[in-house]
Amino acid sequence: MRAVFLAHTAAPSGAELATLRLVSALPAGTVAVVYTEDGPMLHHMRERGIETRSVTTDFDSRALTIDKADTRALLTGALGLIRLGWRLGDTMRELGATIVVAGSTKALLMGAVAARRARVPLVWHVHDRVSADYFGRRLAPALRMLGWLVARGVIANSRGTLASLYTWRRPAVVAYPGVEFRHDHAEPDREEQRDPAETVVAVVGRLAPWKGQDVFLRALADVRVLPREVFLIGGTFFDEEHYRTELENLATALDLPVTFTGHVDDPEPYLRCADVLVHCSVLPEPFGQVVVEGMRAGCAVVASRPGGPEEIIETGRDGLLVPGGDRHQLTRALDTLLGDRELRVKLAAAARLRARDFDIDESARTVERFLTTVTVRRRKWWRRG
Repeated sequence: MRAVFLAHTAAPSGAELATLRLVSALPAGTVAVVYTEDGPMLHHMRERGIETRSVTTDFDSRALTIDKADTRALLTGALGLIRLGWRLGDTMRELGATIVVAGSTKALLMGAVAARRARVPLVWHVHDRVSADYFGRRLAPALRMLGWLVARGVIANSRGTLASLYTWRRPAVVAYPGVEFRHDHAEPDREEQRDPAETVVAVVGRLAPWKGQDVFLRALADVRVLPREVFLIGGTFFDEEHYRTELENLATALDLPVTFTGHVDDPEPYLRCADVLVHCSVLPEPFGQVVVEGMRAGCAVVASRPGGPEEIIETGRDGLLVPGGDRHQLTRALDTLLGDRELRVKLAAAARLRARDFDIDESARTVERFLTTVTVRRRKWWRRG
């Protein structure tokens, strides 16, 4: 098997970092990665010994966004993706691809053309729920149908994501975005849980309205005992810098002890010194890999539901779940955690055990088996044809 993973962006956001961990865990020499722009992810991939290419044109796929594009712009953008996909077909042949894995909806359209030219199957690796709240009422069903028509199989990052797709008569599998563990099972030391007034809280994720950092700040302003320090860890992409400014102004107006770190390549040092990790998305999270990262690091975690965190956390056992967008419920959960050190200790211990269920090596084995199966099925189909 020679799987080539295709991505339209080389910015280090959640899906791209999940792909980095996945391809690093797959057998050496069986994978390559192609980006259609230059960016930090090329360096990260090459640092890990992954064969990586950049195929760029004057067409900037990042400029094609759902919230800003009218029908004409979407059609023009689709044509640009198809033309780029034609070029990518040559790259797939050069890399010796036996299967192409598209890691986004834009990559799906490009990958459909590229895989067709290279005469290899296409698999759609879906990192987002293909639903109206993400893509709109008209585009979501069109994307589901496109995926069903062009992809020979589907890998979803959660059961919730898989349920948002058309998979009739298509092989499909859930492979959670795993986290990396040391093979000797010895994890680095972390800070002990602190007393209420000395607590440290972390929120990790891209600064974007649907991630709900504004809801968190308003919820935090109402807690009985403020933590000593709060880290909002994450940068802005896709023209969202104005949202960071709004958050900074809100934190100042509410007189909260918040530090905005900007993007960091590895948030683990922050997580290992945090008592509590807060995940506060207002839309259902496709998975929520930062939740698992916080659990692995020994944080007591509070996360939003519905969505991926419901597949990770058993509330009251290894974390707490609250309705997304409900700042009053979030305040109550924060009061519960910040005010009860022993509860934090108990939840964090259970969380570290639960995080082991999301080892990237297991996800990689699932993906390798699935890609091999799809490749073999496709070869049999070609022979019959």
